[in-house]
Amino acid sequence: MTAEPHDDPEAPPGSEAEAHPVTTEQGHADHHHAAHTWEEARQAAFDAATPIPPGPVGLRIAVGRKLDRDIVALQDMPHYASSAMDGWAVNGSGPWIPVEPGTRLAPHQASPIATGGLIPPGAKAVLRTENAVLGQDDEGLPVLMTGGKARPGEPRAGEHIRKAGEEALEGDTLVKAGVELNPAHLALAALAGYDEVQVQGKPVVRLVLTGSEVVEHGTPAPGQVRDTFGPQLPDVVAMLGGIAGGQQRIGDSYAEWLAALEDVLPEVPDAPDLPADVVITTGGTGRSGTDHLRRAVAELGGRLIIDGVAMRPGHPAVLAELPDGRFVLGLPGNPLAAMMALSTVGAPLLAALGHRAMPPVEEVPCGTMIEPDPGRTRLMPFRLLYGMASPAQHTGPGMMRGLAAADGVLVVPPHGVQLGEVVPAFALPWGPPIPRPREGGAKPRSNARTGQPKAKPAPSGPVDWSALLG
Repeated sequence: MTAEPHDDPEAPPGSEAEAHPVTTEQGHADHHHAAHTWEEARQAAFDAATPIPPGPVGLRIAVGRKLDRDIVALQDMPHYASSAMDGWAVNGSGPWIPVEPGTRLAPHQASPIATGGLIPPGAKAVLRTENAVLGQDDEGLPVLMTGGKARPGEPRAGEHIRKAGEEALEGDTLVKAGVELNPAHLALAALAGYDEVQVQGKPVVRLVLTGSEVVEHGTPAPGQVRDTFGPQLPDVVAMLGGIAGGQQRIGDSYAEWLAALEDVLPEVPDAPDLPADVVITTGGTGRSGTDHLRRAVAELGGRLIIDGVAMRPGHPAVLAELPDGRFVLGLPGNPLAAMMALSTVGAPLLAALGHRAMPPVEEVPCGTMIEPDPGRTRLMPFRLLYGMASPAQHTGPGMMRGLAAADGVLVVPPHGVQLGEVVPAFALPWGPPIPRPREGGAKPRSNARTGQPKAKPAPSGPVDWSALLG
Protein backbone atom coordinates (compact mmCIF):
# COMPACT_ATOMS: atom_id res chain seq x y z
CA MET A 1 0.00 0.00 0.00
CA THR A 2 1.06 3.60 -0.25
CA ALA A 3 0.80 6.41 2.25
CA GLU A 4 -2.25 6.43 4.46
CA PRO A 5 -3.76 9.72 5.61
CA HIS A 6 -2.87 8.89 9.23
CA ASP A 7 0.74 7.84 8.60
CA ASP A 8 3.65 9.80 10.03
CA PRO A 9 4.49 12.41 7.37
CA GLU A 10 8.24 12.08 7.98
CA ALA A 11 8.34 15.57 9.47
CA PRO A 12 11.84 17.07 9.82
CA PRO A 13 13.25 17.88 13.25
CA GLY A 14 11.80 21.00 14.78
CA SER A 15 8.59 20.87 12.76
CA GLU A 16 5.17 21.31 14.30
CA ALA A 17 4.46 17.57 13.97
CA GLU A 18 7.46 16.78 16.13
CA ALA A 19 7.31 19.68 18.60
CA HIS A 20 3.80 19.12 19.99
CA PRO A 21 2.91 16.14 22.19
CA VAL A 22 0.06 13.80 21.21
CA THR A 23 -2.75 13.30 23.71
CA THR A 24 -3.71 9.67 24.26
CA GLU A 25 -7.24 8.38 24.73
CA GLN A 26 -6.64 8.44 28.51
CA GLY A 27 -5.89 12.17 28.32
CA HIS A 28 -2.17 11.91 29.12
CA ALA A 29 0.37 13.82 27.06
CA ASP A 30 2.58 11.44 25.05
CA HIS A 31 5.69 13.53 24.52
CA HIS A 32 7.82 12.77 21.48
CA HIS A 33 10.05 9.82 22.17
CA ALA A 34 13.81 9.80 21.71
CA ALA A 35 14.21 7.84 18.49
CA HIS A 36 17.12 5.45 17.97
CA THR A 37 19.84 6.49 15.58
CA TRP A 38 20.11 4.38 12.43
CA GLU A 39 23.12 2.47 13.81
CA GLU A 40 21.46 1.98 17.20
CA ALA A 41 18.26 0.66 15.60
CA ARG A 42 20.15 -1.95 13.54
CA GLN A 43 22.09 -3.14 16.58
CA ALA A 44 19.04 -3.15 18.85
CA ALA A 45 17.09 -5.30 16.38
CA PHE A 46 20.01 -7.72 16.00
CA ASP A 47 20.63 -7.96 19.76
CA ALA A 48 16.94 -8.50 20.58
CA ALA A 49 16.76 -11.86 18.83
CA THR A 50 18.06 -15.26 19.86
CA PRO A 51 18.75 -17.75 17.05
CA ILE A 52 15.85 -20.13 16.54
CA PRO A 53 16.78 -23.68 17.69
CA PRO A 54 17.30 -26.40 15.08
CA GLY A 55 14.41 -28.64 14.23
CA PRO A 56 13.11 -31.17 11.69
CA VAL A 57 11.35 -30.04 8.53
CA GLY A 58 9.79 -31.99 5.69
CA LEU A 59 11.84 -32.48 2.55
CA ARG A 60 9.47 -30.40 0.43
CA ILE A 61 10.17 -27.23 2.43
CA ALA A 62 13.83 -27.85 3.26
CA VAL A 63 15.45 -26.38 0.14
CA GLY A 64 17.65 -23.42 1.00
CA ARG A 65 17.78 -24.38 4.69
CA LYS A 66 21.14 -24.98 6.42
CA LEU A 67 21.57 -28.59 7.48
CA ASP A 68 22.17 -28.97 11.23
CA ARG A 69 22.83 -32.72 11.40
CA ASP A 70 24.64 -34.98 8.93
CA ILE A 71 22.49 -37.02 6.58
CA VAL A 72 23.83 -40.57 6.79
CA ALA A 73 22.90 -43.71 4.92
CA LEU A 74 20.33 -45.61 6.98
CA GLN A 75 21.09 -48.78 4.99
CA ASP A 76 23.13 -49.81 1.97
CA MET A 77 22.27 -47.75 -1.13
CA PRO A 78 20.87 -49.36 -3.14
CA HIS A 79 19.78 -51.82 -0.48
CA TYR A 80 19.29 -54.66 -2.95
CA ALA A 81 20.84 -55.79 -6.22
CA SER A 82 18.75 -54.58 -9.15
CA SER A 83 18.69 -54.64 -12.91
CA ALA A 84 20.15 -51.71 -14.84
CA MET A 85 18.28 -52.73 -18.00
CA ASP A 86 15.01 -54.15 -19.25
CA GLY A 87 15.74 -57.71 -20.27
CA TRP A 88 16.33 -61.15 -18.78
CA ALA A 89 18.04 -62.22 -15.57
CA VAL A 90 20.14 -65.26 -16.46
CA ASN A 91 22.20 -67.94 -14.74
CA GLY A 92 25.14 -69.37 -16.68
CA SER A 93 25.61 -69.45 -20.44
CA GLY A 94 22.83 -69.72 -22.98
CA PRO A 95 20.63 -70.89 -24.36
CA TRP A 96 18.33 -70.52 -21.33
CA ILE A 97 15.03 -71.99 -20.33
CA PRO A 98 12.53 -69.20 -19.45
CA VAL A 99 10.88 -69.41 -16.00
CA GLU A 100 8.44 -67.21 -14.09
CA PRO A 101 9.70 -63.83 -12.77
CA GLY A 102 11.14 -63.97 -9.26
CA THR A 103 11.88 -67.70 -9.42
CA ARG A 104 15.24 -68.90 -8.10
CA LEU A 105 17.30 -69.53 -11.20
CA ALA A 106 19.09 -72.80 -11.73
CA PRO A 107 21.96 -72.95 -14.25
CA HIS A 108 20.80 -72.20 -17.83
CA GLN A 109 17.53 -70.62 -16.67
CA ALA A 110 16.29 -67.03 -17.27
CA SER A 111 13.40 -64.88 -16.12
CA PRO A 112 12.12 -61.50 -17.45
CA ILE A 113 13.12 -58.40 -15.46
CA ALA A 114 12.53 -54.65 -15.75
CA THR A 115 14.94 -51.80 -15.02
CA GLY A 116 15.25 -51.47 -11.24
CA GLY A 117 13.79 -54.90 -10.68
CA LEU A 118 15.04 -57.14 -7.88
CA ILE A 119 17.67 -59.57 -9.10
CA PRO A 120 16.27 -63.05 -8.37
CA PRO A 121 18.33 -65.60 -6.41
CA GLY A 122 20.79 -67.47 -8.60
CA ALA A 123 20.97 -64.77 -11.31
CA LYS A 124 24.50 -63.95 -12.49
CA ALA A 125 23.86 -61.28 -15.15
CA VAL A 126 21.19 -59.45 -17.17
CA LEU A 127 20.75 -59.88 -20.94
CA ARG A 128 19.36 -56.74 -22.58
CA THR A 129 16.00 -57.07 -24.32
CA GLU A 130 17.40 -55.94 -27.68
CA ASN A 131 20.09 -58.65 -27.52
CA ALA A 132 17.70 -61.47 -26.65
CA VAL A 133 15.77 -63.73 -29.02
CA LEU A 134 12.96 -65.98 -27.80
CA GLY A 135 12.72 -69.15 -29.91
CA GLN A 136 12.04 -72.90 -29.64
CA ASP A 137 14.22 -75.93 -29.16
CA ASP A 138 14.03 -79.18 -31.12
CA GLU A 139 11.07 -80.29 -29.05
CA GLY A 140 9.14 -77.06 -29.56
CA LEU A 141 9.71 -75.75 -26.06
CA PRO A 142 10.51 -72.02 -25.57
CA VAL A 143 14.17 -71.14 -25.29
CA LEU A 144 16.02 -67.85 -24.88
CA MET A 145 19.09 -67.16 -26.99
CA THR A 146 21.41 -64.22 -27.63
CA GLY A 147 20.92 -62.37 -30.87
CA GLY A 148 20.69 -58.95 -32.45
CA LYS A 149 23.83 -56.92 -31.70
CA ALA A 150 24.96 -59.12 -28.81
CA ARG A 151 28.72 -59.52 -28.50
CA PRO A 152 30.30 -62.95 -28.14
CA GLY A 153 30.10 -64.17 -24.56
CA GLU A 154 27.37 -61.67 -23.60
CA PRO A 155 26.25 -61.26 -20.90
CA ARG A 156 29.36 -61.53 -18.77
CA ALA A 157 29.05 -62.24 -15.06
CA GLY A 158 27.67 -59.19 -13.22
CA GLU A 159 26.85 -57.30 -16.40
CA HIS A 160 23.93 -54.82 -16.13
CA ILE A 161 23.48 -55.54 -12.41
CA ARG A 162 23.48 -52.69 -9.89
CA LYS A 163 25.07 -54.14 -6.80
CA ALA A 164 23.74 -53.47 -3.29
CA GLY A 165 25.74 -50.73 -1.54
CA GLU A 166 27.14 -49.48 -4.85
CA GLU A 167 26.33 -45.83 -4.00
CA ALA A 168 26.81 -45.91 -0.24
CA LEU A 169 27.16 -48.33 2.63
CA GLU A 170 25.08 -48.11 5.79
CA GLY A 171 26.48 -45.34 8.02
CA ASP A 172 28.23 -43.42 5.23
CA THR A 173 27.85 -39.62 5.43
CA LEU A 174 25.82 -38.44 2.44
CA VAL A 175 25.53 -34.70 3.22
CA LYS A 176 27.56 -32.92 5.90
CA ALA A 177 26.01 -30.51 8.41
CA GLY A 178 26.37 -26.84 7.54
CA VAL A 179 25.47 -27.26 3.88
CA GLU A 180 22.70 -25.12 2.40
CA LEU A 181 20.34 -27.75 1.04
CA ASN A 182 19.61 -27.82 -2.68
CA PRO A 183 17.14 -30.01 -4.60
CA ALA A 184 19.79 -32.68 -5.27
CA HIS A 185 20.54 -32.96 -1.55
CA LEU A 186 16.85 -33.49 -0.85
CA ALA A 187 16.54 -36.12 -3.58
CA LEU A 188 19.50 -37.94 -2.04
CA ALA A 189 17.88 -37.74 1.39
CA ALA A 190 14.66 -39.18 -0.02
CA LEU A 191 16.63 -41.95 -1.74
CA ALA A 192 18.18 -42.74 1.64
CA GLY A 193 14.74 -43.05 3.23
CA TYR A 194 14.37 -39.70 5.00
CA ASP A 195 11.02 -37.93 5.28
CA GLU A 196 12.48 -34.91 7.08
CA VAL A 197 15.88 -33.45 7.87
CA GLN A 198 17.26 -31.52 10.85
CA VAL A 199 17.98 -27.92 9.87
CA GLN A 200 18.98 -24.69 11.59
CA GLY A 201 16.14 -22.48 12.71
CA LYS A 202 14.71 -19.98 10.26
CA PRO A 203 12.08 -17.35 11.15
CA VAL A 204 8.53 -17.76 9.90
CA VAL A 205 7.10 -14.35 9.04
CA ARG A 206 3.42 -13.53 8.84
CA LEU A 207 2.28 -10.36 7.07
CA VAL A 208 -0.58 -8.12 8.20
CA LEU A 209 -1.38 -5.59 5.48
CA THR A 210 -3.63 -2.70 6.51
CA GLY A 211 -5.65 0.06 4.90
CA SER A 212 -9.28 0.17 3.86
CA GLU A 213 -8.39 2.34 0.85
CA VAL A 214 -6.11 -0.29 -0.70
CA VAL A 215 -7.12 -2.17 -3.86
CA GLU A 216 -5.37 -5.30 -5.10
CA HIS A 217 -6.29 -5.23 -8.80
CA GLY A 218 -6.46 -2.75 -11.63
CA THR A 219 -5.89 0.99 -11.68
CA PRO A 220 -6.96 2.68 -8.42
CA ALA A 221 -9.64 5.37 -8.50
CA PRO A 222 -9.15 8.73 -6.76
CA GLY A 223 -9.05 8.12 -3.00
CA GLN A 224 -7.75 4.58 -3.52
CA VAL A 225 -4.19 3.26 -3.65
CA ARG A 226 -2.86 0.13 -5.26
CA ASP A 227 -1.37 -2.55 -3.01
CA THR A 228 2.43 -2.51 -3.33
CA PHE A 229 3.24 -4.72 -0.35
CA GLY A 230 1.40 -7.91 -1.33
CA PRO A 231 3.47 -8.46 -4.50
CA GLN A 232 6.86 -7.69 -2.92
CA LEU A 233 7.03 -8.39 0.82
CA PRO A 234 6.84 -12.23 0.73
CA ASP A 235 9.75 -12.38 -1.71
CA VAL A 236 11.79 -9.77 0.16
CA VAL A 237 11.22 -11.69 3.41
CA ALA A 238 12.58 -14.82 1.72
CA MET A 239 15.59 -12.89 0.38
CA LEU A 240 16.33 -11.67 3.91
CA GLY A 241 16.33 -15.22 5.26
CA GLY A 242 12.75 -15.61 6.46
CA ILE A 243 9.93 -17.95 5.52
CA ALA A 244 6.84 -16.15 4.25
CA GLY A 245 4.10 -17.69 6.38
CA GLY A 246 0.97 -16.25 4.83
CA GLN A 247 -0.66 -12.85 4.92
CA GLN A 248 -3.95 -11.22 5.73
CA ARG A 249 -5.47 -7.84 4.97
CA ILE A 250 -7.33 -5.84 7.58
CA GLY A 251 -9.04 -2.46 7.76
CA ASP A 252 -8.23 0.42 10.08
CA SER A 253 -10.24 -0.45 13.19
CA TYR A 254 -8.60 -1.25 16.51
CA ALA A 255 -10.54 -4.51 16.84
CA GLU A 256 -9.08 -5.74 13.55
CA TRP A 257 -5.57 -4.78 14.64
CA LEU A 258 -5.90 -6.56 17.96
CA ALA A 259 -7.27 -9.73 16.36
CA ALA A 260 -4.52 -9.74 13.74
CA LEU A 261 -1.76 -9.63 16.35
CA GLU A 262 -3.16 -12.50 18.37
CA ASP A 263 -1.38 -15.83 17.92
CA VAL A 264 -2.72 -17.25 14.67
CA LEU A 265 -1.03 -20.08 12.79
CA PRO A 266 0.13 -18.99 9.32
CA GLU A 267 -0.43 -21.00 6.19
CA VAL A 268 2.91 -22.60 5.38
CA PRO A 269 2.87 -25.47 2.82
CA ASP A 270 3.46 -28.84 4.49
CA ALA A 271 3.79 -27.19 7.91
CA PRO A 272 0.30 -26.12 9.02
CA ASP A 273 1.24 -26.13 12.71
CA LEU A 274 4.31 -23.90 12.36
CA PRO A 275 3.72 -20.67 14.34
CA ALA A 276 5.00 -17.27 13.29
CA ASP A 277 8.22 -15.94 14.80
CA VAL A 278 7.73 -12.44 13.39
CA VAL A 279 4.61 -10.50 12.42
CA ILE A 280 5.23 -7.65 9.97
CA THR A 281 2.54 -4.99 9.76
CA THR A 282 2.19 -2.11 7.28
CA GLY A 283 0.84 1.30 8.23
CA GLY A 284 -0.58 2.30 11.58
CA THR A 285 2.80 3.31 13.03
CA GLY A 286 2.04 7.02 13.30
CA ARG A 287 0.55 8.70 16.36
CA SER A 288 -2.93 9.74 15.28
CA GLY A 289 -6.17 8.32 16.63
CA THR A 290 -6.36 5.75 13.83
CA ASP A 291 -2.86 4.32 14.38
CA HIS A 292 -3.37 1.31 16.62
CA LEU A 293 -0.12 -0.69 16.61
CA ARG A 294 1.31 0.54 19.92
CA ARG A 295 -2.02 0.24 21.75
CA ALA A 296 -2.56 -3.32 20.48
CA VAL A 297 0.95 -4.34 21.50
CA ALA A 298 0.40 -2.85 24.98
CA GLU A 299 -2.94 -4.63 25.44
CA LEU A 300 -1.31 -7.95 24.53
CA GLY A 301 1.36 -7.35 27.17
CA GLY A 302 4.18 -6.64 24.74
CA ARG A 303 7.12 -4.30 25.07
CA LEU A 304 8.54 -1.78 22.61
CA ILE A 305 12.15 -2.35 21.58
CA ILE A 306 12.35 0.36 18.92
CA ASP A 307 9.85 3.20 18.78
CA GLY A 308 10.97 5.33 15.87
CA VAL A 309 14.33 5.76 14.14
CA ALA A 310 16.02 9.09 13.45
CA MET A 311 16.12 8.50 9.71
CA ARG A 312 14.34 9.54 6.56
CA PRO A 313 12.39 7.86 5.06
CA GLY A 314 11.07 5.23 7.46
CA HIS A 315 11.18 7.23 10.70
CA PRO A 316 8.00 5.75 12.31
CA ALA A 317 9.31 2.15 12.33
CA VAL A 318 8.37 0.11 15.42
CA LEU A 319 9.78 -3.15 16.77
CA ALA A 320 8.05 -4.87 19.68
CA GLU A 321 8.16 -8.26 21.41
CA LEU A 322 5.05 -10.04 22.65
CA PRO A 323 4.95 -12.23 25.78
CA ASP A 324 4.85 -15.42 23.67
CA GLY A 325 8.20 -14.52 22.08
CA ARG A 326 6.88 -13.26 18.75
CA PHE A 327 8.32 -10.06 17.36
CA VAL A 328 6.10 -7.42 15.75
CA LEU A 329 7.76 -5.22 13.16
CA GLY A 330 5.64 -2.20 12.26
CA LEU A 331 6.52 -0.68 8.88
CA PRO A 332 5.30 2.75 7.74
CA GLY A 333 2.52 2.83 5.16
CA ASN A 334 4.58 4.47 2.40
CA PRO A 335 6.25 1.80 0.25
CA LEU A 336 9.76 3.27 0.04
CA ALA A 337 9.70 4.22 3.73
CA ALA A 338 8.60 0.68 4.54
CA MET A 339 11.45 -0.86 2.54
CA MET A 340 13.99 1.35 4.28
CA ALA A 341 12.55 0.42 7.68
CA LEU A 342 12.60 -3.26 6.71
CA SER A 343 16.25 -2.95 5.65
CA THR A 344 17.18 -1.11 8.86
CA VAL A 345 15.28 -3.13 11.46
CA GLY A 346 13.89 -6.22 9.73
CA ALA A 347 17.08 -7.40 8.03
CA PRO A 348 19.15 -7.53 11.27
CA LEU A 349 16.25 -9.12 13.16
CA LEU A 350 15.76 -11.91 10.60
CA ALA A 351 19.52 -12.44 10.36
CA ALA A 352 19.86 -12.95 14.12
CA LEU A 353 16.88 -15.30 14.29
CA GLY A 354 18.26 -17.31 11.36
CA HIS A 355 21.81 -17.88 12.71
CA ARG A 356 23.36 -15.33 10.34
CA ALA A 357 25.67 -12.36 10.82
CA MET A 358 24.62 -8.72 10.82
CA PRO A 359 23.99 -7.60 7.21
CA PRO A 360 27.13 -5.83 6.02
CA VAL A 361 27.55 -2.12 5.38
CA GLU A 362 30.21 -1.16 2.83
CA GLU A 363 31.47 2.21 1.58
CA VAL A 364 31.17 3.88 -1.82
CA PRO A 365 32.52 7.21 -3.09
CA CYS A 366 29.75 9.75 -3.52
CA GLY A 367 29.44 11.48 -6.89
CA THR A 368 27.70 14.57 -5.57
CA MET A 369 27.51 16.82 -2.54
CA ILE A 370 24.65 16.17 -0.12
CA GLU A 371 23.55 18.92 2.24
CA PRO A 372 23.33 18.29 6.01
CA ASP A 373 20.06 17.33 7.68
CA PRO A 374 20.80 17.68 11.40
CA GLY A 375 19.44 14.93 13.60
CA ARG A 376 18.56 12.46 10.84
CA THR A 377 20.29 9.79 8.81
CA ARG A 378 19.01 9.77 5.24
CA LEU A 379 18.69 6.55 3.29
CA MET A 380 19.08 7.33 -0.41
CA PRO A 381 18.76 4.75 -3.19
CA PHE A 382 21.65 5.34 -5.55
CA ARG A 383 22.96 4.38 -8.94
CA LEU A 384 26.59 3.67 -9.69
CA LEU A 385 28.10 5.68 -12.52
CA TYR A 386 31.79 5.30 -13.30
CA GLY A 387 32.30 3.77 -9.87
CA MET A 388 30.68 6.62 -7.98
CA ALA A 389 27.29 6.70 -6.27
CA SER A 390 24.75 9.33 -7.18
CA PRO A 391 21.36 9.52 -5.46
CA ALA A 392 18.58 8.23 -7.68
CA GLN A 393 15.61 10.36 -8.64
CA HIS A 394 11.97 9.56 -7.78
CA THR A 395 12.69 8.56 -4.19
CA GLY A 396 9.88 10.17 -2.25
CA PRO A 397 8.54 8.05 0.67
CA GLY A 398 5.58 6.91 -1.45
CA MET A 399 7.57 6.23 -4.64
CA MET A 400 9.18 3.01 -5.88
CA ARG A 401 10.62 4.07 -9.24
CA GLY A 402 13.99 5.16 -7.85
CA LEU A 403 14.42 2.01 -5.78
CA ALA A 404 13.52 -0.22 -8.72
CA ALA A 405 16.49 1.17 -10.69
CA ALA A 406 18.91 1.47 -7.75
CA ASP A 407 22.22 -0.33 -7.23
CA GLY A 408 22.08 0.07 -3.44
CA VAL A 409 21.22 2.51 -0.65
CA LEU A 410 23.44 5.28 0.70
CA VAL A 411 23.45 5.86 4.46
CA VAL A 412 23.95 9.61 4.54
CA PRO A 413 25.01 10.94 7.98
CA PRO A 414 23.26 14.00 9.45
CA HIS A 415 26.24 16.26 8.67
CA GLY A 416 25.94 15.59 4.94
CA VAL A 417 28.51 14.42 2.40
CA GLN A 418 31.18 16.17 0.37
CA LEU A 419 31.81 15.42 -3.29
CA GLY A 420 34.01 12.31 -3.54
CA GLU A 421 33.71 11.40 0.13
CA VAL A 422 33.15 7.72 0.89
CA VAL A 423 29.71 7.03 2.33
CA PRO A 424 28.31 3.93 4.09
CA ALA A 425 25.99 1.93 1.85
CA PHE A 426 24.14 -1.36 1.89
CA ALA A 427 23.05 -3.69 -0.89
CA LEU A 428 19.45 -4.35 -1.80
CA PRO A 429 18.12 -7.82 -0.94
CA TRP A 430 17.70 -8.61 -4.63
CA GLY A 431 20.85 -6.88 -5.85
CA PRO A 432 24.57 -7.66 -6.05
CA PRO A 433 26.96 -6.80 -3.20
CA ILE A 434 28.24 -3.24 -2.96
CA PRO A 435 31.55 -3.08 -4.90
CA ARG A 436 34.51 -1.97 -2.86
CA PRO A 437 36.36 1.15 -4.11
CA ARG A 438 39.52 0.43 -6.06
CA GLU A 439 42.68 1.55 -4.32
CA GLY A 440 44.42 4.37 -6.13
CA GLY A 441 41.65 4.72 -8.70
CA ALA A 442 41.98 4.11 -12.43
CA LYS A 443 45.27 4.90 -14.12
CA PRO A 444 45.10 7.62 -16.81
CA ARG A 445 45.48 6.44 -20.37
CA SER A 446 48.41 7.96 -22.26
CA ASN A 447 48.00 9.45 -25.73
CA ALA A 448 51.00 7.85 -27.42
CA ARG A 449 50.04 8.26 -31.08
CA THR A 450 51.91 11.05 -32.85
CA GLY A 451 50.02 13.85 -34.47
CA GLN A 452 47.15 13.69 -32.02
CA PRO A 453 46.17 16.89 -30.23
CA LYS A 454 46.81 16.91 -26.52
CA ALA A 455 43.76 16.18 -24.40
CA LYS A 456 42.48 18.77 -21.97
CA PRO A 457 43.79 18.19 -18.46
CA ALA A 458 41.40 16.14 -16.34
CA PRO A 459 39.72 18.08 -13.56
CA SER A 460 41.20 17.43 -10.16
CA GLY A 461 38.95 15.47 -7.82
CA PRO A 462 35.71 13.57 -8.59
CA VAL A 463 33.11 14.73 -11.05
CA ASP A 464 29.44 15.22 -10.17
CA TRP A 465 27.67 12.74 -12.50
CA SER A 466 24.24 13.10 -10.95
CA ALA A 467 22.95 15.20 -13.86
CA LEU A 468 23.31 12.18 -16.14
CA LEU A 469 20.91 10.08 -14.06
CA GLY A 470 17.67 11.35 -15.57
